[in-house]
Parts: sequence; structure tokens; C-alpha cells
Amino acid sequence: MNNLVVLQFSWIASLIASLVIVLTTKWHGRFSLDGMSGVQKFHVTPTPRIGGVAIVIGLLIGWQLSSAGTRELLGLILAAGLPAFCFGLAEDLTKRVSVRARLFATMASGVLGWLLLGASITRVGVPGLDTLLSAAPFAVLFTAFAVGGVANSVNIIDGFNGLASGAATISLLALGFVAQGCGDADLANICFIVAAVTVGFFMVNFPFGKLFLGDGGAYLLGFLLAWLAVMLTYRNPGVSVWAPLLAVAYPIFETVFTIVRRVWKRQSPGLPDSAHLHSLIKIGVVLRRFPALRADLRNALVSPFCWLVAAIPAVLSVLFATSTPALLWSCLLSFSVYLAFYAYVAGASLQQKSAEVVHLADLADLAAPDVHVARRAS
Repeated sequence: MNNLVVLQFSWIASLIASLVIVLTTKWHGRFSLDGMSGVQKFHVTPTPRIGGVAIVIGLLIGWQLSSAGTRELLGLILAAGLPAFCFGLAEDLTKRVSVRARLFATMASGVLGWLLLGASITRVGVPGLDTLLSAAPFAVLFTAFAVGGVANSVNIIDGFNGLASGAATISLLALGFVAQGCGDADLANICFIVAAVTVGFFMVNFPFGKLFLGDGGAYLLGFLLAWLAVMLTYRNPGVSVWAPLLAVAYPIFETVFTIVRRVWKRQSPGLPDSAHLHSLIKIGVVLRRFPALRADLRNALVSPFCWLVAAIPAVLSVLFATSTPALLWSCLLSFSVYLAFYAYVAGASLQQKSAEVVHLADLADLAAPDVHVARRAS
């Protein structure tokens, strides 16, 4: 079947599955609805968080319709991703699966990927570390850790309508274009199928947030991003290892900076907070510039700013896929842009919070005379 037709059917299947989940919420809502309490909760109505199911349905359709080579490779990758998806979906439905268990599940998917496909990270371009990676046990452990890290980083950025799915689509397209440039048609097809399926979900998630990825969807997409990145350099030695890293750089930047920021403040790296880049964009940019918008549209407006941050390294990864020096400079440039933007929105957020405090104080002053008059009248 024509590759374009496969993409269309995959996209349509994901879109229809997403719509069906939303329309049948009354039947599964007691298990699937996401509440509104928590420092990283920004939606205004309870919303189904099992969008990962729609992603899986779309992927299965794409797998079934693909050519033989693509179907075989995609089938093994999906099988490897089962632990990540199942543990994430279990958390979506029960709210009882620990963060540690989910992290180990994503790492288990990395090990399973090695068992099924034989691929692992065997080089990173760092003297000494490359020597260690030449030993299979170390390479497998390093790969599992890297896959788990990327999968969890996608879950971290899944905070606003369209943010994670949009950023993942950008990264998938970058990986697909690099694979296509190397002549690796099967891997490129898989990247584009996953991107098409993600877009199908995205159309229900953005801008109104009718359906969320949930942990199942975020961990599955994160695993797929990480494993496709591993496969890209494993199957195509001419591609620099820094190219796939740069393609998925935004969630990695967010995770690394979050860990450093929390350790610097002597806080637990695993505790949630509202100081992520996307949270600060909401306060420092969207609330300041677009205060009259509806709450769901304000949430959605955060995502395009983050997509831009994700697109810069992704585009650079495609342009310089075989040049390690250029990619290293690109990584430095992209992270500098991330830090500069973070500094800007952090400062704007402080100004917004200060303005809100002043506004509340003014309201209190205005109300005080009324209270005084009321007491005199009594």
C-alpha cells in the first residue's frame, strides 16, 4: 500500500479513536477522568486521560497496513513499548502506580527493545565512555537509562493542551527526515506513521483539551521517540549520535534543567512544581498578554511558544545530521536559547505575581470602607 495512504489511515484511526473516547466518557469516566487538583493541573473541567489508547489504535492500523519491512520493524518496536504503555495506562486508570515503577517500566522497554532488535547505544563520541559502551552489558544499561529518561521527560512536558503531542510530532518529523536522507526507508516510514497518529490525537487535544495523553500516551510516545533515536544511529553509522539527541532536545533540556534547579534549591528532583518553562509561560506571557481569553484557550496558547523551543534544535539536527562539530554548536545554541527564554519568562512571571498581589491589596482597600460603614450602620 502507498505510504501516503498508510499515513492517512493511521491518522484517521487515531482521530476517530480519540473522538470515541471523548464521546463515551460517561461509560469510563469513573476510571479515566483526570481531576483538577495539583500544582501541575491547569484544566478547568475533569477530562479523560487515556489518549494513549487512541495512539495505540492508530499505531496498530499503521502497522497492519505497512509494507513487509516496515511492518516487521514497527511490530517489534511496539512490542518493546508494551511495559511503558501498560504501566502508564495503569496509572491513568488507578492513580496507584508509583513514579519509580513507571520509570523502571520505561527502562524495561529499553531492555526489551535490545532483546527484540539487538540495538543499543554503542557510541556517544566521548572518549572513555565509548570504550565502556563497547561492552554489551554496559551499553544495554546505558540504553535503558537513556530510554527511561527520554520517556519520562515527555511526561514532564505534558502540561498543556497540545504541548507534548506537538513537540513529539516535531521531533518525530526531524528523525524521519534524517532517516529518509540516509536512505533508511523503513525507519523513516515508522517515524512518519507515529507522527501521523500523534497528529490524530492532537486534533482532539488542541486547543480545547477534550482528551489528554495521560501517562500511558506520554510514556509510549517518549519510548518511541527514544527508541527511534537509538535505531537511527544504530542502523545508520554515518549519522552523528548528536543528531537524534538534538531532535528530541526540548524535553531533555526541560528535564535536565529541572533536576539541576531543584538540586540547587535542595529540593527533591522527583517532586512536582510550577516552575517548568511551560508553567512560567502561562503566568509570565499568556496571563499578562491575553487575560481576556477563556481558560482552555489560555492553556492552549502556552504550547506554540514551547513548540518553537522544540523546533530550533530539531531543524538543526536535520541540517547537520552527519556533522558532529556543527551539532555540538547547535546543541549549545539551542540550550542557550532555552535558558534565555526561561530567564525571560521567569522574570515576567515574578512581575505578574507582584501585579496580582498589588491588585488584591487594592481590592481589599476598596472593600475596607464598606465594611467600616456596615459596622457603623449596625
